[in-house]
Amino acid sequence: MRVLVLGDVVGRPGRGAVRELVPSLIHNENVDLALANAENASGGMGVDVKSASELFNGGIHVLTSGNHIWKKKEIFPYMEENPRLLRPANYPAGSPGRGWYEWEGPGGFRVLVINLEGRVFMRNLEDPFRCVERILQEHRDYSPVVLVDMHAEATSEKMAMGWFLDGKVSLVYGTHTHVQTADERILPGGTAYITDLGMCGPLDSVIGMEKEGVLEGFLSQLPYRFEVARENVVLQGVILDVDEESGKAKSIRRIRVPWKKKGG
Repeated sequence: MRVLVLGDVVGRPGRGAVRELVPSLIHNENVDLALANAENASGGMGVDVKSASELFNGGIHVLTSGNHIWKKKEIFPYMEENPRLLRPANYPAGSPGRGWYEWEGPGGFRVLVINLEGRVFMRNLEDPFRCVERILQEHRDYSPVVLVDMHAEATSEKMAMGWFLDGKVSLVYGTHTHVQTADERILPGGTAYITDLGMCGPLDSVIGMEKEGVLEGFLSQLPYRFEVARENVVLQGVILDVDEESGKAKSIRRIRVPWKKKGG
């Protein structure tokens, strides 16, 4: 089976790129399952109901997230009602939503999607390594195809998760830092890995935000309102081919697709 996995969707430009480019990518690449990280889809920080619905309507089957998922309180009940929008699994018990989803496609394909959050330079959450071990044990009979979004700041923590899960899952991919890395590979045990997918958003920016505001913040060290940038928008992520019987990755390919806004 073939899976399209997209990096953090940033604001309106990122949603527009998903809406206009993903349907043709799914068709042209014969994609069975499409995923994206939605934690920055609404105004560059958090995701609201309208933004999540737009991404689902654009062809995304499952949305993962990260530490910014809590920015829009309206999304709390939505996550309870729509399990296809995940929050990191290692948040405390009782947090809205859940951190895994058992997806089943029209062709009979079954995939377990797991969302984790790192702890280095981030919140002091439950250990993501022990958390994912528990989830894999609880859902071991659902499907050999398992995809893991490791939403983390530190490259070392993402890489450690890749090696920890090698041979246990089909793909470990990093999100959160918005800069696509060139280290995609298949590890010895058959798990595909990439440190960061990048983002669906404007490249002429500082990780999706207008350069001027970010520079002002660095130079002055004073609070400054950040705005989502608009120029040079791309879709970034990977296309994964996986053996649905064994769950082993067969290939992983980075993608970077420019989006030229209609009329622009």
